[in-house]
Amino acid sequence: MSINKYKVFMKVVELGSLTKAADEMGFTQSGVSHIINSLEEEFGFLLLTRSRSGVKLTSNGEEILKTLREVLKWHAHLEQEVASIHGLELGTVQIGTFTSVSVHWLPGIIKNFQQDYPNIEIRLFEGDYPQIEEWIAEGKIDCGFMSLPTWDTFDVIPLHKDPLLALLPVDHPLSSESSLTLSQIRNELFILPSKGSDYDVNRILKSAAIKPKFKYTSGDDYAIMAMVEQGLGISILPELVLRGQQFNIRSIELKGQYRSLGIAVHSIKQVSPATRRFLDYVQRYPKL
Repeated sequence: MSINKYKVFMKVVELGSLTKAADEMGFTQSGVSHIINSLEEEFGFLLLTRSRSGVKLTSNGEEILKTLREVLKWHAHLEQEVASIHGLELGTVQIGTFTSVSVHWLPGIIKNFQQDYPNIEIRLFEGDYPQIEEWIAEGKIDCGFMSLPTWDTFDVIPLHKDPLLALLPVDHPLSSESSLTLSQIRNELFILPSKGSDYDVNRILKSAAIKPKFKYTSGDDYAIMAMVEQGLGISILPELVLRGQQFNIRSIELKGQYRSLGIAVHSIKQVSPATRRFLDYVQRYPKL
């Protein structure tokens, strides 16, 4: 029974609400409240504080959160191993991703993966690179797509080199060039991705010792393209982000500049059987 209590507790923490957790798990609100109360009695301390706005972890709740995640992770491993012995493929894979991968790459992977493994559930968590790194470290997700390099403590599978392109207004003096170097655009006014989305751009600018002049930042790739279209500056974005865009802008290759996409896990030896199936599948799937 404790495992089920832990699952309910983690769902309440994830959603920040007893009512939302009850709705999602098919319980009554009072049933979820009773389970949390029972768990608190079992542990001998409060796990959550309740208010009109929802629930929050107590300091003791924060302290045991990672351990409970580990308990549930290894219980899921056991269930999957037993199912595998019986010739079944069961489980859940929780994946961290960011917009360009989740829009242009993941749908095809998931569609084909689910055809081969219909009983493995896929759950996506979308964020920026630092968030995905934190989620892997905390055990909130099983694996995460990343721009490499990432934390040294992770195991990483490199997947694809995604070219970085300069975005220019169509009437820009350099818009007729077939390719550009960073030195050619060092004096331009830049529109930069906002913090959390700026890793790849800042990395290449720093490597070329370029301190960009910028007036605008945005965390929305499409907003950046629209601003370039209106002549507010130039920008740099990965090729994958630009697929299917309809803006009247010029995207030009930046010589030798790309981001390395990969998928990271906390430890390849400790991933669940379902996660291992997904990692193997991603490596075999046709590249972008």
